[in-house]
Amino acid sequence: MIDSVVLGVTGALAAQVFIHLVEWSQWFFLSFIAGYHPPGLITEGGTATESMGRFGLWLLPVSLTLGGLIVGYLVTKFAPEAEGHGTDTAIRAFHRADGALRARVPPIKMVASALTIGSGGSAGREGPAALIAAGIASWYASLTERDPADRRLLMLMGMSAGLAAIFRSPIGTSLFVIEVLYTEMEFETGALLYTMLASIVAYAVNGMFVGFTPLFRIPALEVPSTLDYAWFAVMGVAAGVVATLLPVVFYTIRDFFKSMPVPAMLKPAIGGLLLGSLALVLPEVIGGGYGWMQQAIDGQLLVGTLAVLVFAKILAMSLTVSSGGSGGVFAPSLFVGTMLGAMSAQVVHQDPAPFAIVGMAAVFAGAAKV
Repeated sequence: MIDSVVLGVTGALAAQVFIHLVEWSQWFFLSFIAGYHPPGLITEGGTATESMGRFGLWLLPVSLTLGGLIVGYLVTKFAPEAEGHGTDTAIRAFHRADGALRARVPPIKMVASALTIGSGGSAGREGPAALIAAGIASWYASLTERDPADRRLLMLMGMSAGLAAIFRSPIGTSLFVIEVLYTEMEFETGALLYTMLASIVAYAVNGMFVGFTPLFRIPALEVPSTLDYAWFAVMGVAAGVVATLLPVVFYTIRDFFKSMPVPAMLKPAIGGLLLGSLALVLPEVIGGGYGWMQQAIDGQLLVGTLAVLVFAKILAMSLTVSSGGSGGVFAPSLFVGTMLGAMSAQVVHQDPAPFAIVGMAAVFAGAAKV
């Protein structure tokens, strides 16, 4: 139990440092260099609408390419494990290295992901936070001289804490981490108590800094009608198709970048340049996109825009993460689901909020297989 408390506290504190690094990076790259201010969440102190400077969107490719250059150098030179979304690294460490991660991975992952997301990379904060907290758990396991079984359990606690602090959902994250990393039901049952306690502690500590308000503002919802459930089922089929497409695009673009005859440290910059070119037409695809998700939940985006963003975000995320950038795929998956759900609601003339929530869950469940 003490381990859960220790890792819950440290995971939450690390998440706070990471969030502030992302905010600083976004100010420098997007606000200072590009003159662009994307919409954010009111619950995180953001503004509801976007704004831009005298150069409009034209400097976005510059900020994204520069961010990619720095990230490529950091990751290639110091910790190749910090590349990508972090989940693969955590799974490999859990199953092949008894939960051990090199000591340099958490700080490099923190800085590289903050630079990727802050410069406009289409990636999320959740995956990096999970790997950062898992790395801290690995440090703690080494410090306290734990055996391999305990080390893996501590890794689960750390990841749960990191995710809970970022996404403010302690119960969901404690279940998610176990389901993603392990498949033996006996171990899952034994680990659940510890991961849940670590998540709750992290959520409580994080709340001391940012409060306990949920990330998204969801209006009061009525009990869904029988027709709503029928539409949810139809949307579930569409979400399954989109969720199947997402990894296909992701790994196809990853293979494309792997085969590219250029130094590995330059590939995130190339991905940033390509994403920046896309952002000249669709700035909604850069960053985590939480502000745009809130607008979709509120019914403020046109159905045509929503339809385009479903597929454009998949491409944008792939250009960022598959090229070697450092960032998560959790938030982009939720973005895709939100846009699909809000679009479906407008097509059938229903309230977008419940459809957006169901869309989030459906696309992510299909893509992550959880």
